[in-house]
Amino acid sequence: MKLVTGILVVLVAAFFLLLNPGPASSGSLKENIYNPGKLKPIDSKLKVKVGDPAPDFTLPSVSGRKISLSQFRGKKNVIISFVPAAWTPVCSDQWPGYNIVKDLFDQNDAVLLGITVDNIPTLYAWTKQMGELWFPVLSDFWPHGAVAKKYGVLRSDGVSERALFVIDKEGIIRSIHVSDINVRPDLEYCAVELEKLNR
Repeated sequence: MKLVTGILVVLVAAFFLLLNPGPASSGSLKENIYNPGKLKPIDSKLKVKVGDPAPDFTLPSVSGRKISLSQFRGKKNVIISFVPAAWTPVCSDQWPGYNIVKDLFDQNDAVLLGITVDNIPTLYAWTKQMGELWFPVLSDFWPHGAVAKKYGVLRSDGVSERALFVIDKEGIIRSIHVSDINVRPDLEYCAVELEKLNR
């Protein structure tokens, strides 16, 4: 039943995004988006696999606090969302989409951590333009891409893959989805994988 509820939430959210693109499509953000053109879909090799302990990290967040993956151990399931770069088209649509499905994370005792290789001032300006995001936005800027590299999603051009890692409360990786960098991942993936953790 929870799976059906989660999928319905995601479908409603996707429909809502189509009808109401929101801040990510507003004039001020849209005017500042850099389009890198079509990129090689995947350009890295994973260094972790399902069943591995998720490598810990501590990164600065836009809020000014440092966030560690280990601070959620025993308390929350975690989805890490790596995105390539601020001020790019797909990334600027992907993260606002998670705002609409916050209830899905709450229902499954989960938190989302958004990570890019951009520096804090860049992320601050970008997320302000997107509108308020409910989840921590973290900078993997220095040492450049160290966390993305640890997970095996740092591309040869220095940005990260568009990747999602589902981690349970014990800190174990339960699912990995590295998608085509040119395409926004389907929100249904989060719904299905989070609900698997609660079975």
